[in-house]
Amino acid sequence: MHVAIAGNIGAGKTTLTQLLAKHYRWEPQLEDVVDNPYLDDFYNQMERWSFNLQVYFLNSRFRQISLIRESGKDIIQDRTIYEDAHIFAPNLHAMGLMTNRDFENYRSLFELMESFVQGPDLLIYLRSSIPNLVKQIHSRGREYENSISIDYLSRLNERYEAWVHGYNKGKLLIIDVDNLDFVSNPEDLGSIITTIDAEINGLF
Repeated sequence: MHVAIAGNIGAGKTTLTQLLAKHYRWEPQLEDVVDNPYLDDFYNQMERWSFNLQVYFLNSRFRQISLIRESGKDIIQDRTIYEDAHIFAPNLHAMGLMTNRDFENYRSLFELMESFVQGPDLLIYLRSSIPNLVKQIHSRGREYENSISIDYLSRLNERYEAWVHGYNKGKLLIIDVDNLDFVSNPEDLGSIITTIDAEINGLF
């Protein structure tokens, strides 16, 4: 079983990944944020470091997916390889923060990698409004995220919605997180788990 959680910056992916991993006894595969050598540089100078950052994420997630399929374990993954390629990299390119040459190089690399991977058995998309994302980002207090603009988040949200609308790699579950507090409210987490149970049962 390979479950993945998708969503914009601040939607609650990592937190929900950890809570569901604990509940279902799945192995969590978290996004490589702490050891990422490009994140600080990227947020300070996006145009210079956008290609390096996106290739780093692409490489990291391709390795994750390869290990997930080889392991035979039940795994829940924080963010997918598709989000980098369909949301973050095209957004940087559209904003003029990644050159045409770099974007074409990146897209060619992704297409090659994609031919070797399968989509998750279940994708959970955390849908969130911009005010909710901003609140979450500020509350976790990561210094390098202080420079993220509302315009940047809005552009990402638009791309997420378009991607999810056309998603065809497997089962999809959309959870609107604006009015949920799955950290402090056990009932909210319970309702998410009930919904996921129904989707998982439908897989077999």
